Amino acid sequence: MARLGSTTMEYKNILLIKMSSLGDILHTLPFAAALRQRFPQARITWLVHPQFAGFVPDAPVIDEVLYFDKVKFNKLGLLDKLKYFREMKALLHSKHFDLVIDMQGLFKSAVLAAMSGCSNRIGYCEMREGSGLISRAITGTHSKDHVIERYLDVARYLGAKVDTLDDVQFPMPDLSKERASVRSKLAELGWNGGDYVVIVPGARWWTKEWPVEHYVALAQRLVAEGISVVLAGGPDDVPKGRRIAEQCASKLVLDMTGKTSLRELAALIKDCSFYISGDTGPLHFAAALKKPLVAMYGPTKADRTGPYGSKNSEVILSPAACAGCLKKNCQNWHCMHDITPNMVYEIYRKKVKAHG
Repeated sequence: MARLGSTTMEYKNILLIKMSSLGDILHTLPFAAALRQRFPQARITWLVHPQFAGFVPDAPVIDEVLYFDKVKFNKLGLLDKLKYFREMKALLHSKHFDLVIDMQGLFKSAVLAAMSGCSNRIGYCEMREGSGLISRAITGTHSKDHVIERYLDVARYLGAKVDTLDDVQFPMPDLSKERASVRSKLAELGWNGGDYVVIVPGARWWTKEWPVEHYVALAQRLVAEGISVVLAGGPDDVPKGRRIAEQCASKLVLDMTGKTSLRELAALIKDCSFYISGDTGPLHFAAALKKPLVAMYGPTKADRTGPYGSKNSEVILSPAACAGCLKKNCQNWHCMHDITPNMVYEIYRKKVKAHG
């Protein structure tokens, strides 16, 4: 494990490995920006799962994107998997990287880092599943802080200057086409062109989800004030979106769950007046875009993975004694129930009033 100092080494061909998930990709954007600032002339390549590639920054931040298709790989038989690995190894070797940075810190990323053929491999402080045996973990002064700061410690080790929050950048893609597409889809659902609040009811862990009935109660309070509510999320969120929309039974509740690509979802959030969700990937779109937001946290820790870099965000931590347990499954799950719709509504009203 390497303690944070700094290195004066110059690199010309860098591989950054961060394959998933959506939130993790977004958390890595400030690191990518700092890496480019430190090595303005280097060729920087990002290895990612295809479904999350839409938020890998364009040039000049990232020069090339490579893909490891996990979905395809998992469907292959043993011989075809070995062939896929051979092809991936040949591809990585052909690039002649002089630095590999494993920001995933898992077995799968360690395998690919080793396959690169590059002997100079580093990663961030939390290297798991044996990945620290392949790449040197870089531990800095922020090893107990937010994950973005833990990532940035690697950039600082490499000599990047990221000293204040003003130095932290989120390079986001141009969403002009997606914004036009989203506006068209909203109009088809009856949107009148005014302001709207985005609510994302899903999360990767079911223990991180705020109860549907709480979302219904909150949405009903908002539409009673004439505020349009747009429900958003991926295909897995469609049943929740449908239930909320049906129980609200209002033309002001527009269900867009499962109707957008990831980039369209970001565009939807970019144009909203306010954002509300639990700990889920789209939350970090809203934080990066500095949208006014409130996020509900139960089993996860907001000081490690909460919205970062924006004074417009506010987190409600569950009052449950067991909050922050990091459990993906729970036999006595009540932490998210303990955050009431009124608690969220009161913060919403306070932040709206503060923003005029």
